[in-house]
Amino acid sequence: MQLESMYQEIILDHYRNPHHKGLREPYDTEVHHINPTCGDEVTLRVRLEGSDDGATVTDVSYDSMGCSISQASASVMSDLVIGRTVKEAMAVGDEFLALMQSRGALEPDENLLEDAVAFTGVSKYPARIKCALLGWMAWKDATSRALESHE
Repeated sequence: MQLESMYQEIILDHYRNPHHKGLREPYDTEVHHINPTCGDEVTLRVRLEGSDDGATVTDVSYDSMGCSISQASASVMSDLVIGRTVKEAMAVGDEFLALMQSRGALEPDENLLEDAVAFTGVSKYPARIKCALLGWMAWKDATSRALESHE
């Protein structure tokens, strides 16, 4: 139970003190995603340097409204992808998606997911999984669009 309490604190800290929140320029692509189930929204911008999977994510900025889970997840996601190559960042995203689909059965890789392990408990609640994935899906969408524009 102590671990679950610590995870809740991590989520609340990212919600209260979000990282990379506020839309910044310059950017390559901007997307707007909505979770129709609950109404959470995120507008997200991505800036890449380079091309293909070797491109580096140099910035992610976002503006969001919604529950603490969706907002905290966007904060954690931006921390995890900025500074990585697109290929590395996509692997982190895939690991987070696997965690969310595990219904709490997957032991998360703390070295890879860092603060995102705090969402392990969320995976047990199917109605909240879309909240946790909102920012990640927006980032993947924006990144694929940015890669297309770099070609």
